[in-house]
Amino acid sequence: MDLRAISDYISVSPKPLTKREIAVAFGVKGGPERIALKRMLKELEKGGQIVKHAGGAYGVPEGLPATLLIEITDIDIDGDVFARPVDFEGEAPRIEIMPEKNGHPSLKIGDRVLASLKRVEEGYEARVLRRLDTPQGRVIGEVRLNKFGGILIPADKKARDEFEIAHADLNNARQGDLVLAEVQPTRRGGGMRKKARVLKVIGKRGDPRAISLISIYEAGLREEFPAKVLEAVKAPKSYGPEREDLRAIPLITIDGADARDFDDAVYAEKTDDGFHLIVAIADVAHYVRTGTALDDEAQRRGNSTYFPDRVVPMLPEILSNDLCSLRPDEDRPCLAAHLWIDVRGHLKKYQFTRALMRSHARMTYEEVQKIRDDGLQMVEKQKHIHPLSSIIDPLYAAFRILDDARLSRGALDLDLPERKILLDEAGNMIGIKPRARLDSHKLIEEFMVLANVAAAQALEARRAPCVYRIHESPSPDKLEALREFLDSFGISLSKSLEIRPANLNQILRTAQASDSSHIISQVILRAQSQARYSTENAGHFGLALNRYAHFTSPIRRYADLLVHRALIAAYDLGEGGMVDALRPQLETICGEISQTERTSMEAERNAIDRFTASFLSTQIGAEFSGRINGVTRFGLFVTLDESGADGLVPIRSLPNDFYIHEEHEHALIGRRTGLTFRLGGRVKVLLKEADGMTGSTVLELSDYPQERSRLRGPGKDSRYKKGNNRYAAGPKRSGSRKPKGKRRKYT
Repeated sequence: MDLRAISDYISVSPKPLTKREIAVAFGVKGGPERIALKRMLKELEKGGQIVKHAGGAYGVPEGLPATLLIEITDIDIDGDVFARPVDFEGEAPRIEIMPEKNGHPSLKIGDRVLASLKRVEEGYEARVLRRLDTPQGRVIGEVRLNKFGGILIPADKKARDEFEIAHADLNNARQGDLVLAEVQPTRRGGGMRKKARVLKVIGKRGDPRAISLISIYEAGLREEFPAKVLEAVKAPKSYGPEREDLRAIPLITIDGADARDFDDAVYAEKTDDGFHLIVAIADVAHYVRTGTALDDEAQRRGNSTYFPDRVVPMLPEILSNDLCSLRPDEDRPCLAAHLWIDVRGHLKKYQFTRALMRSHARMTYEEVQKIRDDGLQMVEKQKHIHPLSSIIDPLYAAFRILDDARLSRGALDLDLPERKILLDEAGNMIGIKPRARLDSHKLIEEFMVLANVAAAQALEARRAPCVYRIHESPSPDKLEALREFLDSFGISLSKSLEIRPANLNQILRTAQASDSSHIISQVILRAQSQARYSTENAGHFGLALNRYAHFTSPIRRYADLLVHRALIAAYDLGEGGMVDALRPQLETICGEISQTERTSMEAERNAIDRFTASFLSTQIGAEFSGRINGVTRFGLFVTLDESGADGLVPIRSLPNDFYIHEEHEHALIGRRTGLTFRLGGRVKVLLKEADGMTGSTVLELSDYPQERSRLRGPGKDSRYKKGNNRYAAGPKRSGSRKPKGKRRKYT
C-alpha cells in the first residue's frame, strides 16, 4: 500500500469511497495500518490529488459526491435526460439520468432532484432518489386495510415504497379508497420505514371519475377556488361608454362540439385590395383586475388544464362559462382586433378597440365545414344555399390567402394525427378515435395567429411591455442528433445551412411517400425547443415569425390576459390596463406561467395514460398490432394502432439473447442472433399488464414467446439468423428513442 496505489484506486472508482471501503480494499486491519492509511489520505488530500466530500467519502478533485442535488437541463432527441449540479461554477461534467423499471422518471427541464451518482467513462450516471418539485411530503394512492391499519399503494408508477397507515391515521378511509396522504418518516432500529397519514379521500379505485383526480392531485392542481376568490367575482354595472359597438356585425364563434367557453369570434369582409378581418376576444381584463384575489389565483394557476372528463379552469366558472363567454345573442364586452390584409396575406394595418359585441351564432368546426362544402355544391347546382353561407364564405376566402402566406414564409408543417378519448355517460372510456383535421380548424388557427402577430406589433409600436410567445430554433446538439438520424434514411441536413423551418419542411415532403414519414415527423418534432413565454423577443421558429404574442385566449391563459392589459394601457382603452408596478415582475411571471403550462401538459398526459390503461385492463392477453416508437437500453416502447396507447416491452421479454443498445443506430441488436429492433418497426404484441391507477402498460412480443426462444439458437430457426432485420423500419440505422413526456407543442 502506497500513495500512488491509493490515489489510482480512488480515481477509477465509479463513486467516492469511505475510509472503511479503502481499508477493506487494501486489507488494512490493525491499528498501526489504519493510522498509516489515515496519514496517507491526509497527504493526498493536502497535495490536491484527492478531495474529501461531505460525509467523509474521498474522490478525485474533479469528481462529484455520491449524492448530489442536480437540475434537469436537457431532454434530447432520443428522450435521454441530462442534468448538471445545482450551483455549479464552470463547465459541469456530463450527468445522464438512468431509467427506472418503467422508464425514465417523469421530469421536465428545470426540475431539481436529489440523485445518487456513479462515475462512468463519459461522465456520470444518476439515479433519482427524491424529487424536490412535488408538493412536499404528499402522496396519492390506494388504501389496503390490514389488522394494523392499512397500507398505501402509491399511484405514481415510479414510486418504490409502500406506506404504513396506523388505525388512528386512516381518517375514515376504507378498502380501495384513493386518498391524498401526508408522509411521516420514522426511524425504527437502524433503518427508515415510511408511514403516512390520510388527509383526504378523493375517490374509489375503479371509479372512472377518480382517474383524472389522481393526475390533478399528483400535479398539485386545485379544482376548487378559495372562497375569497369567488367573492371577488363581481360583474361591473356597465361596460363603459367608450366601447365600439359591434353588435350589428355578424361575428360568430367556431369551437369544438364539447367546448363550454367561447373566447373568440371572427368576421371577414372583402375589400378592394384584400380583406378586413375582425377577431373579437372576450374582455377578461374588464372583470379580472390587477392585485385582486381573483387575479392572484389566475396567475398562480397560469392556465386551464384539460382532461378527458373535466377541466381545471384558470378562472371560476361564472367567468369562464358565463360572463366572459361569447354566447350567442347576448351582449358581451370584448377586445377587438381589426386586421387588414392584402391579397398576399400581408398584414397592412391593424387597430385594437374596446368593443361591445353580440355573437350571431355558436358554430362547431364540423357544422362550418359542412355548410362550406354543401354551399359549394349548391352553387354549382344553382340551388338554395344555407343562410350562414354569406358569413362563412368570406372567412374561407380570407383563410385561403392566409394559408398561402403561411406556406410562403415556410412555417413548420408538422400535421401529426391526434386522438380523442371517448367516454360514456358514467365517465368510462369506451374507445379512442383520431381527431378530425378540417379546414375549419385551420381557418381559426390562421385568424388567431394573425391577431397574435398584430398584438405583438402593436405593443412594439408603442414601446410597451410585451409577453412574447417564443420558440427558439433547435439547439446544435439536437440538430446534430437529427442529422445522424436523417442520414440513416439517406436524407441529408446540411451543416452549412442556418436551419430554417423551410429546410425541415423539405425533408418532410421528401419522406412523405415512405413508410417512415410518421417517424421522421415525430423525430423532427422531438428536436424542437420548448415554446415558452418571455419579455425578450427571440421570434417563433416553428411559425417562422419574427414576433408573436398570445392574445386570443385570456379565459384559459394568463399570458393572454397580460397582453390584453398591456394593449389597454398602451392605447388608452380605459380601465383594467397594465400598472407600471407590474413591469419589473413580468419576466418572473413569464417563467412561472411557462412552468405551469408544462405542469398541465404532464398532468393531461398522465390522465390519458391512466384512462387508456384502465380501458385496456379488461383485455389482458389480447393481441394488438403496433409500431416501435422508442428504443432504450431497458426495452422497447410500442404504440398500439387501435388505441394509440404506449406500452413497454421489457428487454427481459425479448427473444433470448444479450441485446446491445446501439445509440447511433437507435436500435437493440442481439449479440448472438443479430436480431434487430429499430424505431418504426411493425410488431404484434400481447397485453401483459395494464394498471389504470398508475397508467403503466406492459407488453410482450407475440411472435417470439420467451420460452420458445430459449430452445432455439442460430441455425435452428431462420428467424434468428444473424442479420435478420424483420423488425427494422426503413434503411439501416433508422430510429430514435421514445421522448420523455408529452410531445412538445411549439405554438
